[in-house]
Amino acid sequence: MMEKRPWLVYVMIAFATSSWGSAFIAGNFATRDFEPTTVAFLRFFFAALILIPLMFVMQKNLKLPNVKEWLLLSSLGLTGIALYNIMFFIATKEAPIVKSSLFIASNPVLIILLSAIFLKEKITKRNVVGLILALAGASLIITEGQWAEVVRAGFEPIDIVLFIAVICWALYSVLGKVALQRFSALESTTYAVSIGTLMLMPLALMEISWTQLSEANLLTWGSILHMSIIVSVVSFIMYYQGIKIIGAGKASIFINLMPLSAVIMAVIILGEPLLPIHIIGAVFVLIGVTYGTRKSKKVQPQPVIDNKSS
Repeated sequence: MMEKRPWLVYVMIAFATSSWGSAFIAGNFATRDFEPTTVAFLRFFFAALILIPLMFVMQKNLKLPNVKEWLLLSSLGLTGIALYNIMFFIATKEAPIVKSSLFIASNPVLIILLSAIFLKEKITKRNVVGLILALAGASLIITEGQWAEVVRAGFEPIDIVLFIAVICWALYSVLGKVALQRFSALESTTYAVSIGTLMLMPLALMEISWTQLSEANLLTWGSILHMSIIVSVVSFIMYYQGIKIIGAGKASIFINLMPLSAVIMAVIILGEPLLPIHIIGAVFVLIGVTYGTRKSKKVQPQPVIDNKSS
């Protein structure tokens, strides 16, 4: 159905990547009571509690992975769930949102390169132009046009954390395309989340106490549950399903919607000002995403007139 209606796929991926913008705000709230690794573990622990029974109920012809497939799924859990989220929540706690958002917005570039190299995905001129426009818009939204201040800040240790996060997510997206050749979006997400949660568990147990769990306020738990249900379960399945249909490279262009949604939610929830530069950036993002994902019109061949027969 979705293959015949590509606009449904684009709406689905747009919702998924837009919801990730809320993770910046929710992560900032959650890390006020818990350490980054604990937040990452709790986020995916609750997500796994939903995904595992959902997979057994909804997935037909469920089969256990073989050894090679377990290695592939473990790579997904390590890159996209464990490492990426540890780095992400460290960044939400320690780094300015401007810097962390800018790093995350650069993800599509690396995903497109890796997809072309390892998956042999065809990257068109339209994809590249759309990516540049969307990335330019995301950069305007994030920096508010103050590029000089970003450059003046220079290199900091937290940049290493952010760089690792970008690499991990790019690998997760590309490896996910491989996994989707053997598993459904629901299976891939469930296995990756479950394995990643097990990887995070010993680290979280070392830094959390029952006192911290009992004293955490409702805002913290609400933020974690939001990231578990909406940002993880719903959006991860949608993103993976989108990758399966249109490819990792084209799907990655939609990641530029994330800073746009983060700004909109910051204006609504945190009362931050909406500046003209944000609107300009939003226009660039929307134009870039629309242009980069539209199919170019094929030129219809003109009928050949045989002058000899006339």
